[in-house]
Amino acid sequence: MTIAQPYRAHARAILALGLPLIGGHLAQMAIGFTDAAMIGRYGVAELAALTLGSMAFAVLFLFGSGFAWAVMPLVAQYDAQGNHARIRRATRMGLWLSAGFFALVFPLMWMSAPILRAMGQEPQVALDAQIYLRIAGAGLLPALGVMVFKSFLAALEHTRVVLWITVFAAVANALANYALIFGNWGAPELGIRGAAIASLVSHGVSLLGVVAYARLRLPEYPLWQRFWRPDAEVLREVFALGWPIGLTTLAEVGLFAASAILIGWFGTAPLAAHGIALQITAATFMVHLGLSNVATVRAGQARGRGDHAFLAREARATFAISVTAVVVAVAMFLLIPGTLVGLFISPTDPDRDAILAIGVQLLAVAALFQLVDALQVVSLGFLRGLQDTKVPMVMAAVAYWCLGLPAAWGLGIWLGFGSLGVWGGLSIGLGAAAVLLLARFWWQALPAMRKG
Repeated sequence: MTIAQPYRAHARAILALGLPLIGGHLAQMAIGFTDAAMIGRYGVAELAALTLGSMAFAVLFLFGSGFAWAVMPLVAQYDAQGNHARIRRATRMGLWLSAGFFALVFPLMWMSAPILRAMGQEPQVALDAQIYLRIAGAGLLPALGVMVFKSFLAALEHTRVVLWITVFAAVANALANYALIFGNWGAPELGIRGAAIASLVSHGVSLLGVVAYARLRLPEYPLWQRFWRPDAEVLREVFALGWPIGLTTLAEVGLFAASAILIGWFGTAPLAAHGIALQITAATFMVHLGLSNVATVRAGQARGRGDHAFLAREARATFAISVTAVVVAVAMFLLIPGTLVGLFISPTDPDRDAILAIGVQLLAVAALFQLVDALQVVSLGFLRGLQDTKVPMVMAAVAYWCLGLPAAWGLGIWLGFGSLGVWGGLSIGLGAAAVLLLARFWWQALPAMRKG
């Protein structure tokens, strides 16, 4: 057997597990993509409000998802050890913690307009964003539940069902958007309220799907058995692993949310262009996020078996696949940026040319940080699988908030480069995170990498 053959086998296994996860992330992303594309054709003011509202939702959702992400490496490790009872307990406590998080943050979404106005946003845009969040915010509870179940299923390598359930939810969202935003098929014309209702429907559909699958196809894991019984030991375990993951994710998504606030100071058209560019770059990021999930599962399995050589080969193969995806994304951003941005804007919109011009420039900057963004998220995936979350949390906070945000403010506001300067600051933050996290993984978490 040649040296290359094991790596081809690893690559095939990574893609077999990862492609459905990537597809599931892209289908989930399609919900936000559809909202933005349809609202963009409804009105630029509504698109600006949706950008703020969906960013606020994403900040809270991704922060709260830390407990769901914690379920994945734990379940992968316990599955490698054949500990079914611990798998059930970890998943159940992930649901408990997610529900508690929702109860704490929903009031923030209900009263979001004063918060957004205090951040310098236009009063009407802030009010419209609150209208969106009061409806879509209720979907945070099922959305977090879905994340826990997805982590549970992915760790057990049941990834295809995650893909198809998410695709079905995205289709339901698109149909509801078409009906409720514009008033088609006899439905009322609700504008941004319609987009919020459609997102709420999609989260509900997803939750019903994953719960039904777990009950029918995985009866050996009775997740609802003694669901209301406290499990302090495992609750502490999931919490201890999950809160640093949540804060790490919050640090990154908070950087992008802060960038939306900064760009909002420049006016509606730059904010709309920023929202469009974020939707496009987020779609490419989903590829690397799916590979990061694979990294977490594989690292968790290797940790459970104590197989460091397996982990070393998985790491090399995963990074190689991620870099290949970066090349494709950069080519698209540089060769067809106008086509990509134009998908989100009505041909008759009076601000179309201004939004297109800004959006094309932002995608050019985005091409610069594709590689570092991929490296940092895949490194995070492996570190989480090894249950190394606290030091990466500090590294992310330093990279994003001590370097990235000041650079975004300095370049965009102080030096007057506007939206391009803000996105330049994002690139600096992501680059710093990539260097720190990759070094953490290579030199400390995985010494076998240096030996192989």
